[in-house]
Amino acid sequence: MSTSTHDRAYPEPAAHPNWTTRRPAPRPLTPAQQQLNREALLLAQHSPSPRRTRKNPTEATR
Repeated sequence: MSTSTHDRAYPEPAAHPNWTTRRPAPRPLTPAQQQLNREALLLAQHSPSPRRTRKNPTEATR
């Protein structure tokens, strides 16, 4: 069975405008923002992961 456009009973819908519109390029980060991001990344990479926190002191005895 062929799936060419001639075989279909109805035309394919047009692409949504959000997919095709060109948006302006995002503003580049300022040097201060870049430095803040670097510091936050280093802090996140070297600090312990906050995955589990004890809610009550009795959990420590288990």
